[in-house]
Amino acid sequence: MQYLIGFLIALFIALTGVGAGTITVPILVLFLGVPAPVAVAIGLTFSAAVKLILVPAQVVRGNVAWKTLGWMLLGGAPGVLIGSLLLKHLVNAGSQNVINGMLGAVLVTTASWQLLFSFRSMKHKVNAPDRSRWLTWLMLPVGAEVGFSSAGAGALGSAALLSLTALEPAQVVGTDIAFGFVVSLLGSGAHLFDQSAASGLLLALIIGGAAGAVTGSLLSTRVPRRPLRLALWVWLLILGGQFLFNSYRAHTSPQHEAATRIAAPHQPH
Repeated sequence: MQYLIGFLIALFIALTGVGAGTITVPILVLFLGVPAPVAVAIGLTFSAAVKLILVPAQVVRGNVAWKTLGWMLLGGAPGVLIGSLLLKHLVNAGSQNVINGMLGAVLVTTASWQLLFSFRSMKHKVNAPDRSRWLTWLMLPVGAEVGFSSAGAGALGSAALLSLTALEPAQVVGTDIAFGFVVSLLGSGAHLFDQSAASGLLLALIIGGAAGAVTGSLLSTRVPRRPLRLALWVWLLILGGQFLFNSYRAHTSPQHEAATRIAAPHQPH
């Protein structure tokens, strides 16, 4: 099952350019019962491994806009470290329920934005003004989101490239995959403290992901991206809602209320 999950996630990444951390973390948490911090660490490392396979193909095809990528990393690199530190702080504070709720909010926000963005025209903008320098500021919070949740690099990165640059669609995908690889690599290094707990699961995902990445690269010119992306965002919107519901239910459970009363200082009568 773990090999199949890795294969399918990598297949989606290769076909759509998005989905590594965004898909991996909710699947690991909701379906395999992996703790959220460990799932984020696995998602980042898995994303970096899969995109390491995809990036060379994009470079050979000339689909990576290096100058644009530089502007993105100028904000995204420090952002991912900030997000990683935030997650580590919440883990040390024992705020597991808060982490789950924030992950749900990230998924719902990202999926909702992408569904709205999908109805905009995706045609290449001829002679459009180059506003790629704005990417530095925009990728700072995106990088922080990646470091905290492993999600957002592909989804929000591609949306920003389409809005702020005049890159061809193939260059948008290639540049965004390269950006996702670098920030995932940085984030996985920052989350090394969580990875040892599930090294077997990570290895299985990577083995399945390698096969999925190769298969997706071969099929990428034959399969339409738009319907797959729409299906992905609808599904992730549902999963994000599940995260939020689980977090709310845990917060209002009798056990949580009892623990809160015990932890609260006694008031003098």
